[in-house]
Amino acid sequence: MEAGLTTIREEIRDQALALGFDAVGFAAADDEGVRRAGERLKEFLSQGRHGDMGWLAEKADRRIGPQALWPEARTVVMVAASYAPGRDPLALLDRPQRGAISVYAQGADYHDVVKKRLKALGRWLGDRFKTPLKVFVDTAPVLEKPLAAAAGLGWQGKHTNLVSRSHGSWLFLGALYLPIALTPDPREADHCGRCRACLDACPTAAFPAPYQLDARRCISYLTIEHAGPIPRALRPLMGNRIYGCDDCLAVCPWNKFASGPAAADYLPRAELTAPRLLDLAALDAAAFRQVFAGSPIKRIGRDRFVRNVAIALGNGADRTALPTLDRLARDASPLVRGAAVWALGRLCSTDEFAARRAAADEADAAVGEEWAA
Repeated sequence: MEAGLTTIREEIRDQALALGFDAVGFAAADDEGVRRAGERLKEFLSQGRHGDMGWLAEKADRRIGPQALWPEARTVVMVAASYAPGRDPLALLDRPQRGAISVYAQGADYHDVVKKRLKALGRWLGDRFKTPLKVFVDTAPVLEKPLAAAAGLGWQGKHTNLVSRSHGSWLFLGALYLPIALTPDPREADHCGRCRACLDACPTAAFPAPYQLDARRCISYLTIEHAGPIPRALRPLMGNRIYGCDDCLAVCPWNKFASGPAAADYLPRAELTAPRLLDLAALDAAAFRQVFAGSPIKRIGRDRFVRNVAIALGNGADRTALPTLDRLARDASPLVRGAAVWALGRLCSTDEFAARRAAADEADAAVGEEWAA
């Protein structure tokens, strides 16, 4: 290669920053810390803490390290983009008639935005240094957070997410695998100290211990990845969180150093910052796809999303939601019906609940007779 390895590193770093990434680091593909993270993943899976996320187990053998996925890999270039919010993401939790959507999902789908920039970096790098490479943004069996820690971008905090001294807990990550051995960046020390703010903030006690997560209790998992009915004991703890949860990220003291996102793509859409739950409950499949076009929310589908909305309505103590919940209790989706009936039970006395359900049964029977006539 015409350029020295040090020059290659600096050129890649400069180009990545020019393309809009906020941080760049280099990790060895055979990093020992990443290998240990792969072993911890196996333990996590053996304990069943991944819940419904079968894709984690299916490709676990390829996820344990970069060379298990691509044997030619020698260096991993990790890039990060800040999506730090301009407002307190927890303030909406005190407005139960509004739905709380995780900050990362309020703007454009980060998979598309980050991958577009990362592919541009890959094209430039491939042309400049005539080398094969691979790029990944959260859709392949890659241990992004351990690799980012190995590349010096931050450390994995007690909430298991990456924490940066410059960007706090608000970072999107991407990985670029190279068959070139470049000098890795030094690791960042763990600066969590005695702080346990993230652990104490979790509404559902999803952290069995510092640096451990049981996804089956995590609201982000329950509202996004979990396809079935949400466990009854956890529903009241969800509050008005309808897609994801930012509590453990938002309370991290290192966020005081984070600035807002530089890229306009990560800015929130106004209609997703504090949406009315009753408006969201009215969405049919077509309207759901239209409202969430270009959003990561679209991938969970209307039924799963409205399930979350119905639970939030049940947690809101707002009796004006009763007619909406009556309607959802007759929804075509069993998932939605079950959540709506539970929510009705939260808002009604036992006698009123029985009366409303009887009235609904009579109305359904009358409609059936009309169609049969």
